Amino acid sequence: MENSTLLFIVIGALGLYLIYTYNQLVSLRNQIENTFASIDTMLQKRFDLIPQIVNTVKGYMQHEALLLQKLTELRSQSKESHLSDNQKINLSNELTLGLNQLFVRVEAYPDLKAGENFLHLQRTINEVEEQLSAARRTYNMAVTIFNTKIQSFPVNLIASAMGFKARTLFQLDSELQAQTPEIKL
Repeated sequence: MENSTLLFIVIGALGLYLIYTYNQLVSLRNQIENTFASIDTMLQKRFDLIPQIVNTVKGYMQHEALLLQKLTELRSQSKESHLSDNQKINLSNELTLGLNQLFVRVEAYPDLKAGENFLHLQRTINEVEEQLSAARRTYNMAVTIFNTKIQSFPVNLIASAMGFKARTLFQLDSELQAQTPEIKL
């Protein structure tokens, strides 16, 4: 009778450990999804500013039409509902590059640069970019914790059996980081 009681205790403890570990992994996965939703919200806010920026600079920057068209196309692509997280990250990277190029080119238009509407839009975009940066850091921290957890023994055995997969960090590509100019107000 003693051996069966001990076996029951071991099986019960193992079951409780499995339940606890599974719930912890679900919690971490949900935290990742929640933080990515925050990034998604900030990206949408940035995408919503693009028509205002394009309209504000259109009259001044007629020979920059290709850049303005590219920004408009990127915004249109962002409205597609079937985009994966990685596609959203890549689209965000392209948009960041396009906005950076726009702000560099604006330096050649002193009247535009000094215009109240443009200055307001520029401040708003800077604020959104700061919020995006904070959301990316939070997301990357959640992903790092999750990935570390599912790659650590013995949780890795449970995670692989339950179908938990490592997530990708939200990183700007190296080309983009090298091209990021300072935006002056």
